[in-house]
Amino acid sequence: MCVAVPGKIVKINGDYAKVNVMENLTDVNIKLVKADIGDYVLIHAGCAIEVLKEEVAKEIMDLFLELQEVLEDET
Repeated sequence: MCVAVPGKIVKINGDYAKVNVMENLTDVNIKLVKADIGDYVLIHAGCAIEVLKEEVAKEIMDLFLELQEVLEDET
């Protein structure tokens, strides 16, 4: 199963962006989308595949945090 994660663009350099994904900076190819600094993007396999509204991105991030808590409680 593959999972796409949301992140916020903090810097753009050509076809690549530095994206904050849950407090981790990663390089993401943004050639497939029209995105600007401050936009939230959905990332899969190192590529931004969709620009998200902020509230949608935050909802997805909250779900990941809930999942992390559940998994930590099980160990």
